[in-house]
Amino acid sequence: MSYPRVHRMSKEIPLPCTPLPYTGLRVLDISQGIAGPYCAHILWQQGAEVIKVEPPAGDWIRFVGVKQDEHSALAIQFNAGKKALALDARVQAGKKILFELALQADVIVQNFRPGAAQRMGIGYEALCALKPDLVYVSISGYGPDGPYADAPATDSVMQADSGLMFTNQDAQGTPRRLGMLAADVITGLYASQGAATALYQRLAHKSGTHVQVSLFEACAAFQGSCFIEQAIAGERPFSAVSAPNAVFATADGNISILVLNDEQFGRLCAALQRPEWLNDPRFATNQLRMQNREALYADMIKQVAQYPTAYWDALLKEHDVLHAPVRDYHSVLSHPQSLHLEMVQQLEQAGVGRLPYIGLPTHPHHRPVKSAPRIGEDSIAILKQAGVTAAQIEQLITDGVVLQAKV
Repeated sequence: MSYPRVHRMSKEIPLPCTPLPYTGLRVLDISQGIAGPYCAHILWQQGAEVIKVEPPAGDWIRFVGVKQDEHSALAIQFNAGKKALALDARVQAGKKILFELALQADVIVQNFRPGAAQRMGIGYEALCALKPDLVYVSISGYGPDGPYADAPATDSVMQADSGLMFTNQDAQGTPRRLGMLAADVITGLYASQGAATALYQRLAHKSGTHVQVSLFEACAAFQGSCFIEQAIAGERPFSAVSAPNAVFATADGNISILVLNDEQFGRLCAALQRPEWLNDPRFATNQLRMQNREALYADMIKQVAQYPTAYWDALLKEHDVLHAPVRDYHSVLSHPQSLHLEMVQQLEQAGVGRLPYIGLPTHPHHRPVKSAPRIGEDSIAILKQAGVTAAQIEQLITDGVVLQAKV
């Protein structure tokens, strides 16, 4: 069965009075998981039209972690606003549709293992030969070649292998995993920056770019200063660089209190009504406070535990002491500054309900959030817009090459 060449898709209508920078940009997101989808989602937030292509069974991230039906929290956060095409790209008919869609995209984001895209016929070289100004983003675990190129690279694997667990070790020296999918999110951010740079290159010099980002390099770059610290000190320092600088238990929670210099220590002494500390030779300088922090902390632990967090927050604020209550997520959402900045959008997620959504922290170039799509929610619309006839679409669905979600 033959299919017509896919026509260019109609441009997305700009939001009124909102000149988003990527309005009209077409992004084909054929990645799964977090890093690739997040890269594409950032472009969507800045105005791009993003088509997410996933297998009929769905992107595996839909079924990981906290979920409801075919929507996980991770899938919602990193795919909100996209249009979804469910396509079996393992068969020839699916490969042809994917290839034609790729030729009509301005940006392609993929995170297959090295060599997989080439075997599918949608590698950068094949597409660039026909579309020289293409921006093609490849995300991998360890890069396109080398001894680890084919090694699996989940977030936990990468946190261990890139030093993130090492730098997050506890006071006893036990390495700890960061409590979120940091490696994937970091890589998605770097990938979106690489895509933005390539788009500028395309605008300025009329040439495309193959942007390559690996989780391994992204995590190492994120920790760049840690490697320098170890090189200078001979070992990586893990304790705080000043004292006091710790989390203290209050009567009803926890509060972080820190001092970076002698002037700030004076303000802390005034707040805690401890003038004797100013004349104590053990606490005369930051270096001495670091050496004697156990004695200093013992006194602070007893005093801070006597009153609730709100009391200490107000008192330390009055004396301009660096501090912050240790907040849970509910408290962050109701934070006075969060409310002032309108940081949290209300996402009406179809099939789930109202959810808090926090998008790009950059202003003003990002758009209001939209619901994340179901598997194949827009399959028919995407193919029609691409020039595939109704009869051909019906046959693709009958053959199991395309899945259209039920209305």
